[in-house]
Amino acid sequence: MDIVIRPATTGEHAELGEITAQAYLGDGLLDFGESDAYLGELRDVAKRAAAAEVLVAVEHGTLLGGVTFVPGPGPMADIAGPGEAEIRMLAVARAGRGRGAGEALVRACVDRARGIEGCGRIVLSTQRTMHSAHRIYERLGFTRTPDRDWNPLPELDDIMLLTYALTL
Repeated sequence: MDIVIRPATTGEHAELGEITAQAYLGDGLLDFGESDAYLGELRDVAKRAAAAEVLVAVEHGTLLGGVTFVPGPGPMADIAGPGEAEIRMLAVARAGRGRGAGEALVRACVDRARGIEGCGRIVLSTQRTMHSAHRIYERLGFTRTPDRDWNPLPELDDIMLLTYALTL
């Protein structure tokens, strides 16, 4: 495997934003499709990079995907509490799937969390239909934390995010 995981460069923000947006759109993960407000968040890599660490998977100069690593509570955290890091917006381009990029990105986040003094857990939210991602998380030792499941749009009953955690 020649996949390299490293911090995203400013010049990669637009491409990674589009990879992330297209991954979510292509997999039917946005309830409102092209008009989903979250699509803008997925494309705004610069905003994420200003508040967290954005990592990319690159193979032979080709950007395969990325992830946002949130080192603790703050503006980019959805569910991380004190002593927890968080993984957000994991996405791999369709052409790059099945080659280990997603798992390598998650492993890099786990390694970063282990390097943070006082960090005892890494957490994440995922949609019910993200089965490939669930397999990665479970293979790496993450377990479901149903008591933390949450709805980002409480006014809509059918949008429930599942949560996972890994004790470091």
